[in-house]
Amino acid sequence: MDKETATHHFETSKLKEIVMQSRDIVYYCRIKPKPQVLFVNGALEQYFGRGSVQLCYEHPEHIYRHLHPDFRDIIQKKWSGDFDYDKPIIQCWMDENGRERWFEELVTPVYENGELIAMHGILRNIDGWIQLKKDLEYRISHDALTGAFSRDCFERMMKRYDKEVDVPMAIILCDLDELKTVNDRFGHREGDRLIKEAAVILMSFQSEKVFVSRIGGDEFAILVIEMELSEVKKLVEKMDEAINGYNNRDWPMKMSYGYAYSHSSKGNMEQLFKEADRNMYDNKFGKKG
Repeated sequence: MDKETATHHFETSKLKEIVMQSRDIVYYCRIKPKPQVLFVNGALEQYFGRGSVQLCYEHPEHIYRHLHPDFRDIIQKKWSGDFDYDKPIIQCWMDENGRERWFEELVTPVYENGELIAMHGILRNIDGWIQLKKDLEYRISHDALTGAFSRDCFERMMKRYDKEVDVPMAIILCDLDELKTVNDRFGHREGDRLIKEAAVILMSFQSEKVFVSRIGGDEFAILVIEMELSEVKKLVEKMDEAINGYNNRDWPMKMSYGYAYSHSSKGNMEQLFKEADRNMYDNKFGKKG
């Protein structure tokens, strides 16, 4: 064996070793004349269990039972050739224990006479990046003190239902009474505790139709979608009962409410907010009168 051949053999063996030991999933698949997995490394078994490599060779379609349904269309486009291969593919699969596992895939298509006949690619696990993204999104959309939706999130929802989506809508505004007195007498830590406990009560009513946001120091805004006016009235009554149920504690919790309702949200959100705000202050100052 001459030096050049020996060097090539060494480099090929080293490359094979690197690929086989890689934590990224590396594959090479033939598409025509019939789909066939020609190579996949052992990293696949970290996520889909022992034997999954061999199963890919014998039944290449079997692995797709792990693919999250939301990503079937984009993966189908990848195999059909109707895809921009310069872009990475973010995708979600379910591992052998049913947990979501996220990957970024870089694909290189192989053509022959202009026809897509094969492809090879690398899938890198990005669970950590996805979790960080979710954490950041949660922090942006949720209030740090209470866990309710943030003011920024509330304003985005207001804009969406005002400009894009038309549904029956109610806005309920809630304001903690006498929070300043609590802060002055017992300190801001006790005031914060009262705010958090008020949020817990209000958020107990949260659902797919009820969204609770903290929009100010002692003020909460609640968007209620696709309910009748009678249902909104009952919801406010139940919230008031729950707040009053707190009043056997060391410091009575008092809250003022105001709400406004429309059969159509589109183009009406700002007016609904103003009306709910007026009604809340009428409720607050009516108690003092």
